[in-house]
Amino acid sequence: MSSFRNLLGIVLAIIAFIAYSSYFVVDERQKALVLRFGEINRTVEQPGLYFKVPFADTVTYIEDRMLIWENNDRPVQDIASQVYIVNAITLARISDPRLFRETLGADLVQAEARVAARLDSALRQTYGRRSFDAALSSDRAVMMREIRDELRKEANTFGIDIVDVRVRRTDLSENVLEQTYNRMESERNALAADIRSKGEATKTRMNAETDRTYTTKLADAQRQSEIIRGEGDGERNKVFAQAFQQDPEFFSFYRSMQAYTKSIGADGTTMVLNPDSEFFKYFGFQTNSGPAAPAAPAQ
Repeated sequence: MSSFRNLLGIVLAIIAFIAYSSYFVVDERQKALVLRFGEINRTVEQPGLYFKVPFADTVTYIEDRMLIWENNDRPVQDIASQVYIVNAITLARISDPRLFRETLGADLVQAEARVAARLDSALRQTYGRRSFDAALSSDRAVMMREIRDELRKEANTFGIDIVDVRVRRTDLSENVLEQTYNRMESERNALAADIRSKGEATKTRMNAETDRTYTTKLADAQRQSEIIRGEGDGERNKVFAQAFQQDPEFFSFYRSMQAYTKSIGADGTTMVLNPDSEFFKYFGFQTNSGPAAPAAPAQ
């Protein structure tokens, strides 16, 4: 009885093992290849529960999600043979699991290496037909489409669909960057010198215009002042003439007083003149016959 139970247990274990080996599950992130004695028997592309022949069939799972492969620090040359560094991202998907298994053995590492090698070639071809400025302009989108289309031709032979290629960064190499910086510095220095020379020319012109305006206004002011001074002198002489006509004797006395003030002054001016000079006619007392000599000072 115990032997029967042991045999029954073994049989059930074998049946359970065979049943366990007869099914497999494919989730939404995968595709599956069912291999029978190493040869592809069928392809499973929809998620679910599936059955296979135990011991004869094996299952190889293929990634069905978007694959993101980064390719950084790729040196390329432009049409002027300037070297710069490109970082790119490749978005891919396994479109034909059977072809992918037959060409690359369903190895994602090998697939990434093959695509990266083809990407390097596509980058060199695309960038080599353009200048560096084109990579930084609106032509950038056209270049990425060209790289994607060129890469897609090669990847389709592996059962891989290239969804998109994005260039994230384009930098000049150290040598070219230094040369470009020096060239830009020279251009900016030349531009600054040109602006400075134009400023100096404008400054000289403005100074000349200012000097000319100053000279013109000064001459005009001097002319106006001379006219006003002449008119004032004329008016003064007219007033003096009128005053002289009204009282000639007082006018002569007034002018003599002004002459005394200007000639003698307050600093002890010494003058050597004849006492009977006409200049001193208003000094002392006057007689009927004329001005008297000054009285002698008291002893």
